[in-house]
Amino acid sequence: MRSRFTFYIFFICIYQILVVQTINPSPENTNVLGSSAKYAVLAGLSITNSGPTTITGSMGINPGSTNTGDAITLVDGTLHFGDANSLTAQTDLTTAYNTLAGTAGGVDKSGIPLDSLTLTAGVYKYSSSCFLNGGVLTLDGAGDPNSKWIFQIGTSFTIAGSSKVLMTNSGSALNVYWQVGTSATLASSVTMVGNFVALTSITLGTSTTIEGRALARNGSVTLLSNLIYVPTYITSGCVWTP
Repeated sequence: MRSRFTFYIFFICIYQILVVQTINPSPENTNVLGSSAKYAVLAGLSITNSGPTTITGSMGINPGSTNTGDAITLVDGTLHFGDANSLTAQTDLTTAYNTLAGTAGGVDKSGIPLDSLTLTAGVYKYSSSCFLNGGVLTLDGAGDPNSKWIFQIGTSFTIAGSSKVLMTNSGSALNVYWQVGTSATLASSVTMVGNFVALTSITLGTSTTIEGRALARNGSVTLLSNLIYVPTYITSGCVWTP
């Protein structure tokens, strides 16, 4: 009796997942990132870690292959250092970077810090640097799980300690893209959502969390007791990944 009940629950779970995938496709725009979407962390030169860092998703480096510092706990992912898989991912990341940077239209926010703003889906442009100075940025999905945000940042992206980016009204962290013209620097205890797609490097301070990805084309990714995870979707008690 128990085995029949277990089979029944399993069948319902799989059925609901298939129905959800058919009727409501994954809200992530994975076509933008190509194969680099499989990576939670991807660097061009090296990855350095200090302290207990956990990454959900794959981790890769290319054309470099240097991974130094304390061991990283990897969940549901694989390591690709200087191999064909990471090379393909970096090629796709370059395409994604150019696509995001070249997306037309949008609102010019140059010189305006992100603190205390509430932004609906769209393209937001910063001609040079962009700052989040310890406050809260709210991204409003307006009830649409396919809402998409692209932040085109001309040079650096600097995020002060304890800053937060919050998602509301059914938006998905996976559909947020931070296209950074040089490097992104996140101080300690920052809570972020979205995919960092940086030309050079990404540096994270102590206990900073990213619900999304840290993808650097040419430089390094530096970690310090962080949590980076590509979110899973939960439907009717069944957990699945895109």
